[in-house]
Amino acid sequence: MTQENPVSIFRNTLVRAVSAATLAACATGAFAADISGAGATFPYPIYSKWADAYKKETGIGLNYQSIGSGGGIKQIKEKTVTFGASDKPLPPKELVENGLTQFPMVMGAIVPVVNLDGIGPDQLVLDGPTLADIFYGKISKWNDERIAKLNPGVNLPKAPIAVVHRSDGSGTTYNFTYYLGLVSNNWRVNVGVEASVQWPVGIGAKGNEGVANMVTQTKGAIGYVEYAYAKQNKMTYTRMVNKDGKIVSPSMATFQAAAANADWSKAPGYALVLADQPGAESWPMTAATFILVHKQPKNPADLLAALKFFAWAYEKGGPMAEELVYIPMPQSVVAMVEKTWANEIKDASGNPIWK
Repeated sequence: MTQENPVSIFRNTLVRAVSAATLAACATGAFAADISGAGATFPYPIYSKWADAYKKETGIGLNYQSIGSGGGIKQIKEKTVTFGASDKPLPPKELVENGLTQFPMVMGAIVPVVNLDGIGPDQLVLDGPTLADIFYGKISKWNDERIAKLNPGVNLPKAPIAVVHRSDGSGTTYNFTYYLGLVSNNWRVNVGVEASVQWPVGIGAKGNEGVANMVTQTKGAIGYVEYAYAKQNKMTYTRMVNKDGKIVSPSMATFQAAAANADWSKAPGYALVLADQPGAESWPMTAATFILVHKQPKNPADLLAALKFFAWAYEKGGPMAEELVYIPMPQSVVAMVEKTWANEIKDASGNPIWK
């Protein structure tokens, strides 16, 4: 019997160790590439929560850049990410021109947030026309008679209003200005409805995170953020007068009441805006957030991995969404979305990626 020399023993041991490690990694998915996406800051809290849970379950991570809807749309069009995320639904014509398909992932709500001494969450009441005139600059003091009329008995300061708005292209801005355009003809005509507008007054901040931080740091400030940011940062959010003339607070019940009227089956490309919905319990600034993917991706395996993540989030992510006061998509809508995946997303040979 010949004796192996030390070099051979070391080499064979190393090969066995590497092989074992490779098999273990493959079994746990540790070598699987992370899913890449970029876009809206509005859903970032729930995407982050889902990503943590999904990685624990599958070993596959999510590399999501929370850069705003405009950045997400730009990156998916340039094919630098597997998916883009936008709170502004793209119109069917733009989807066709760029070879994209779009679907709603989750619903949430936008809330006005303020920084006023002596006033806590759910104490201040605003209505749509007053909110529009604040962001237009027509109302510039907190003790303005229109605000005072909505808030009898509230000690409003004489301080100037510091308006904080998004500086980046933002689906949150699109949904916010869409609402302001519905309730104020002046806003609709002179400012308009878009992901980025020429703000008449105010200070710009990037992302929901930036607006939340700026309002928190600025006395007399008002801004608009996704509710999860207001809740996580313990910010002072306002109540609103809704379309039915009822004063409502932001909550899962009022968000669900607004979302209940949504008819996704009649919205081409799922392009549906939920602002100013009727109903005594409806929160007036409820909104969906959307995922954008290429119908014929350059890397079908990467997109299939992303679709598996989205399917998992639809199936298992509802309770996590509700913890952050997002509204899960109804099962009827999920069924429509997965049918869209099967019908529209194909590889270079024309075979469906999702089966």
